[in-house]
Amino acid sequence: MTSRPNKVEPRPTPRLYLVTPPIADAAAFSAQLAAALAAGDVAAVLLRLAPGDERALINRAKEIGRVVQERNVALLLDRHTDLVARAGADGAHLAGLAEFSEAISRLKPDWIAGAGRLETRHDAMSAAEAGADYVMFGEPDENGERPAFGTIEDRIGWWAEVFEAPCVGFAADAAEVAPLVKAGADFVALGDWVWRDPASVAAVITEAAALLQLPETAA
Repeated sequence: MTSRPNKVEPRPTPRLYLVTPPIADAAAFSAQLAAALAAGDVAAVLLRLAPGDERALINRAKEIGRVVQERNVALLLDRHTDLVARAGADGAHLAGLAEFSEAISRLKPDWIAGAGRLETRHDAMSAAEAGADYVMFGEPDENGERPAFGTIEDRIGWWAEVFEAPCVGFAADAAEVAPLVKAGADFVALGDWVWRDPASVAAVITEAAALLQLPETAA
């Protein structure tokens, strides 16, 4: 795949990528999400859906989509590639190279295809070569486990140095945001810890957004 040129423009400030908890009641979650989107520069929202029948899942995605897309933020479904078109989503996020490789033909070229839970450098390169719009490093697996943070920083640094495809770094808490930016992440994903206290969602996003500022651009 294409390497980054030796001479590049000044690096843009990274943007936020929000990961929702599993959503069963979209109406109840919409107010929290709207507050989060108003509090910082969010590029995308990854919607995780609680189990339900197909119609219920589509309806939830559409309701969340109205909140997200009216702000020109991309709505991605966590997996569920079969629902992307009917839900009006902008794309999907896949877990692992095998799942990504199986789904890519259903998404491209019309929808965004993101790749996470990539176990090796080779997996990340393969996903990008196959057409991934971004790769994500540091995402927890289904048991909540992920690589050591130093390994995540190393992987992001390697990617940012060599490859053009954007890289998302997954922050397990606020303390990881600035190190991920320093490592070279183009986007920083914020997960469940953002949503623990509905009353403080906006404040948490504002704090995270401030941590995105690169040293050369910070006031």
